[in-house]
Amino acid sequence: MQVIRLWTGGIAGLFLCLGLGASPNGVTFNKGDGRIDVVIAGKPFTTYYYSADLPRPFFHPLRSADGTVVTRGYPMVTDDPAESQDRDHIHHRSCWFTFGDVDGVDYWGEEAKVQGRIVNRTIDKVQGGEKKGVLAMTMDWIDNSGRKVLVQKQEVVFHGDATRRYMDFTIVLTPSDHAVTFRDTKEGMFAVRLATPLKEKNGGVMTNSKGAVGMKNCWGKSAEWVDYSGQLKGSKVGVTMMDHPSSFRHPTTWHVRDYGLFAANPFGLRDFTHDKSQDGSQKIATGDNLTFRYRILIHPGDLQEAKIPDEYAKYVREVK
Repeated sequence: MQVIRLWTGGIAGLFLCLGLGASPNGVTFNKGDGRIDVVIAGKPFTTYYYSADLPRPFFHPLRSADGTVVTRGYPMVTDDPAESQDRDHIHHRSCWFTFGDVDGVDYWGEEAKVQGRIVNRTIDKVQGGEKKGVLAMTMDWIDNSGRKVLVQKQEVVFHGDATRRYMDFTIVLTPSDHAVTFRDTKEGMFAVRLATPLKEKNGGVMTNSKGAVGMKNCWGKSAEWVDYSGQLKGSKVGVTMMDHPSSFRHPTTWHVRDYGLFAANPFGLRDFTHDKSQDGSQKIATGDNLTFRYRILIHPGDLQEAKIPDEYAKYVREVK
């Protein structure tokens, strides 16, 4: 099994540094073979992995402002004893975007009978800056026959301060040369797999924008945001995922689990309601597209200490 080691300063000299490093909150990028490291305020934040032998591109790991890793290492890291009971769902690769049923092809799993994959075609923009950094790319969704069915244009804006880290995603999906249908399934879509200590089963608390608490009350429900907070290495830390008002089917429904899966999924209506008369599927005609916008916030403290409703209002003001 492939093992992807975390970014360390000792190998930074091997990479091409892109961006500015003078600002205390500046964002820089270090480009290597099939990877781009993201550095905020001089500290490693995450790495974008996109080599052609992967089932899909992903970001791994995600870190808080103090450097604490908030996402699960497996399957990229296979020898962490703290994750010995959490080596499940091999397709949960830290932070990723994909879906489980596009015209019967599974792009979410990695061991499906009808398996698709997502391939990074080009890196379109790598721009560091004193206040933010921008990484843009183009990906192709390839079905089980080898045919390209979707083009994914993705831009991620990184920024942060002394205590918080932000990732703002804009993702546009366009059919390649024929209409495609995203079928109703819970298996998707914009996702993070949290570190083992943060999961609800270990005391983590998930809360949505409507005040619902716990998996029983948050799973499959629509909300503007969900926060998942807990204890990690002796400190309170949380991850909030936000759905922008301009994103498809806002407010989205959430596939959020007590074992640490944390995902926005606007297509799983039948699965989420257990009502076979419901249909969350969506056809995208040739020439049309769907746009998804999400923010990930990694913050110290719990929901109340982080003032997440205020953070969401700030997101809506900042991103148009």
